[in-house]
Amino acid sequence: MASTRANVPLRLQLYRQLRGAIEAGTLAPGSRLPPTREHALSLGVSRNTLLWAMARLQAEGYVTARVGDGSYVAAALAPQAGVRVPLPPLPQLSRRGQAIAETHARWQPPLVAALPFRIGAPEVASFPYALWDRLARQIDPRERQRLAQYLDPAGHAPLREAVAQWLWVARGVRCDAGQVLVCSGSQQALDLIARLLLDPGDEVLVEDPGYPGIRAALLGQGVQVRPVPVDDEGLCIAAGAERWPAARLAVVTPTHQFPVGVCMSLARRRELLDWAERCGAWVVEDDYDGEFQYGPHRLEALTSLPQAGRVLYVGTFSKILHPGLRLGFIVLPAPLLRPFAAARAVCDRHAPGDSQAVLARFIADGHLLRHLNRMRELYPRRQQHLIQALAEASEGRLQLAPSAQGLHLLHELGPAARRGPQDDERLSQQALAAGVMLTPLSRYALASPRRGWLFGYAGYDEAELTRAAQRLAPLLGQLTAPR
Repeated sequence: MASTRANVPLRLQLYRQLRGAIEAGTLAPGSRLPPTREHALSLGVSRNTLLWAMARLQAEGYVTARVGDGSYVAAALAPQAGVRVPLPPLPQLSRRGQAIAETHARWQPPLVAALPFRIGAPEVASFPYALWDRLARQIDPRERQRLAQYLDPAGHAPLREAVAQWLWVARGVRCDAGQVLVCSGSQQALDLIARLLLDPGDEVLVEDPGYPGIRAALLGQGVQVRPVPVDDEGLCIAAGAERWPAARLAVVTPTHQFPVGVCMSLARRRELLDWAERCGAWVVEDDYDGEFQYGPHRLEALTSLPQAGRVLYVGTFSKILHPGLRLGFIVLPAPLLRPFAAARAVCDRHAPGDSQAVLARFIADGHLLRHLNRMRELYPRRQQHLIQALAEASEGRLQLAPSAQGLHLLHELGPAARRGPQDDERLSQQALAAGVMLTPLSRYALASPRRGWLFGYAGYDEAELTRAAQRLAPLLGQLTAPR
């Protein structure tokens, strides 16, 4: 856990974060806290730092210690039975501001270094940093001065042109630079869409299970999130349309559904587009890892279909390059470009000009394709190593099914093995205590009863994957055959 402010000691930062999690209910009253040694490891701090924070929390009544049994969040903080206690109102916040602040309880992006098998972590050690720096140095001094000024909030023109050309070649999306809005990753894209196309109280169809960052962006704008089940063909749009006929927008991950991993069928894609046209609704295509398809044929984006006039395509460079770049984009119907650019200007003016200029060169000179090709060779090898390492560590009990897409694998429990709503969460907590991040499928579900575990492999070398599998070995007997 890196220090965020030089004048605030790390132990005080940790105390405040833990206290905030208890007050928000993220750490539930009466819940047992991990042993301090394991807890410190998962947080990336020293044990002494954690002990100082825990001692202060205990002195203030937030934590109680039981001799020989560990530390617990104080049960006295529990609300009365049957009463839901929201976060306490924050001074001077509007209702929308309070809703945005409460997203912390719904979605907490990881702030510590990635441990195997955390999902969503691409390979960053192999990124061509030296090449990137050389491209930055090659920018003409006069161009560099221009990039240091305030820029078009829609994005650097050469980057928008490069993105449009790339999408046509790589994803089959026909668009021009006048439809491309550069933003700070897909999360900002979703926030802009919610603010400009939806009103408080509007209904939006989301995949269940699905990405909680999408739900957080919508809920923060006062939108009603409506969960729709996902089957082997993707989002069940017929069921969603029947139950929520007033829905104004649907958010989907059609190429590689997150987190289940299915690909939306052509029939279901057409059904979704027909729904949008018939109802005057919008479809948001979140193509977060659509570039990582490992078979001989690559499925093009939903937006490539001729009936996709009401689809907004969201892309990001966080997975295909690295998350620290903080660059993504939206492909919009041309009339929406200027309103979205205006909203972007109100929010944070524009993305950094020098990063946009280097990325434009990186794409146009063919470096993006070369880097992607290297990753498309590396990731399947790591996937296969993960499957083998887990099979050996479990003595054959755990046999993950391979996938021709994505950056993680899913091991799903069958209906008979779903012993309770927190079954997969419990094992994930045990794995974390062993130094392994094993994400439970239930963490992404709203109404869905689906349970299981996600295994990220892309960002970890073979030695890391092997060590993580061995640490899991004592727990692997609890896994049940997939559904």
